[in-house]
Amino acid sequence: MSNENRDLIVLGAGPGGYMAAIRAAQLGRKVSIIEREALGGVCLNWGCIPTKALLTSAKLLHQIKNSSQFGLSTDGVKVDFPAIIARSRTVAERLSAGVKFLMKKNQVEVLNGNGVLEGQNKISVQSSDGSVKQYSYKDII
Repeated sequence: MSNENRDLIVLGAGPGGYMAAIRAAQLGRKVSIIEREALGGVCLNWGCIPTKALLTSAKLLHQIKNSSQFGLSTDGVKVDFPAIIARSRTVAERLSAGVKFLMKKNQVEVLNGNGVLEGQNKISVQSSDGSVKQYSYKDII
């Protein structure tokens, strides 16, 4: 198991984590961020953002179904639920890719895996393939 040094380790790449990592890197610190799932956290990937994409489709369907008040006939409108879900996933994935771009642009190392505190100023990261790497750090968020 190798040991690498960092000025800052950020545990979790949700909105608070990735913003802290970016700012610290902009201030010249050597930063790694640990995330076991997708960059951007729950809100971006599974909660707020995909939900808003689903709501947008629902609102559009509502407008279409009520378009007769504007003199429009929309007989035969069909809902393709798998396509609606796919669109919500595409929106979330695009934004997550944007976070990945910001990490690279600001030289924040992304560590995909599960972080486990191992003692004072030490953390290990186990990736999905089972490999483990240990890091020491000055600060952790």
